[in-house]
Amino acid sequence: MGIVETRKAIEMAREVDLDLVEVAPNADPPVCRIMDFGKYKYDQKKKERRTRSKHHSAEMKEVRVKTPKISRHDLDIKINRARQFLQRGDRVQFTLRFRGREMAHVEMGKEIFEIIKASLIDVSKIEREPRLEGRRLVMILSPSTERTRSTRKPRSGQSAPDTPESKPDRQTNSSAPLEGAESADKAECRAQAD
Repeated sequence: MGIVETRKAIEMAREVDLDLVEVAPNADPPVCRIMDFGKYKYDQKKKERRTRSKHHSAEMKEVRVKTPKISRHDLDIKINRARQFLQRGDRVQFTLRFRGREMAHVEMGKEIFEIIKASLIDVSKIEREPRLEGRRLVMILSPSTERTRSTRKPRSGQSAPDTPESKPDRQTNSSAPLEGAESADKAECRAQAD
């Protein structure tokens, strides 16, 4: 429109039932626009809500291991759940609580955490090493910066990436307690040989 006097601009806005909004007050001369200001504010809030809903903020998720005598299958389930959290971008805190005489076998809990670290090394990095806090052993993992594995399903015609989720599960004796990383490796070797 060009340069127009303020009174004339206000009259033009009233004629079309809109508002005269100052867009750039510091410009010389100041820049104004004739628009529906209520609709403009509504659209801005809508855009902000949309961008906020798309943004995923990282959370701290906790995975509790109730006993150091956990079976391999139960531990695998907890590891897979933690893998999902890490692939989503969340941090994961593993907590193992010792009850009664279990405090005499803290090394069993540390062995379980070593198995967890070895299983999740491809999608995570250790933020805090396993530390004993009273009767609890706590370890925190955060997602690794390079995400080479995708959580999406492959498109039709493409093969699935070689991830632990796409491999068949190994058969191990899930009723026997896990006695350490060495015995778990032997059990896996026996299951593969069968």
